[in-house]
Amino acid sequence: MENKKRMKLKNEELRKKLTPLQYKVTQENATEKPFENEYWNNKKEGIYVDVCSGEPLFTSKDKFDSGCGWPSFTKPIDKSSIKEKEDFTYNMNRIEVRTKRSDSHLGHVFNDGPREKGGLRYCINSAALKFIPVEKLEEEGYGEYLSIFSE
Repeated sequence: MENKKRMKLKNEELRKKLTPLQYKVTQENATEKPFENEYWNNKKEGIYVDVCSGEPLFTSKDKFDSGCGWPSFTKPIDKSSIKEKEDFTYNMNRIEVRTKRSDSHLGHVFNDGPREKGGLRYCINSAALKFIPVEKLEEEGYGEYLSIFSE
C-alpha cells in the first residue's frame, strides 16, 4: 500500500512539473510527432538531461541528423544512466530506452546508426529531454560537463 501511495504522489508532482505532452511521453510511453518537436534539428552545443530528474543523458557531440524527425544520438553520456527493455507494442520488436533513476520513457535504440560511431541510433523524444546549452552548464549545475566541449 505504501508503494502505491508513493507512486500517486510522484505522479501528482510530475503532472504539476511537466507539460501534458511531457507527462504522456515520459510516464505513459507516448511518442511525439516527428519533425514537430523541440530538439529534432537543434544544432546548439550542450547536454540533454532527463526532463523529470535532471539526470544528464546525451551530449550534442553525439547527436546526428538521422532523418527520422526526432533527436538521434550515437550513445548516452553514461550508459549506466539508462536501461533498455524489449518492446513488442504495435506488432514490432524494438528496444525501449528508459532512464534508470526516474524510469522515464525516452524512446528507442536501433542498430542503424553511423557505423564509424558504433552503429547505434538512440531515437529520443524531445518531450523527455531538457536541453542545457554549453554556456549555461555551470549556472545550471552541470559544470563538470564543460570539459566535453573543450576537447
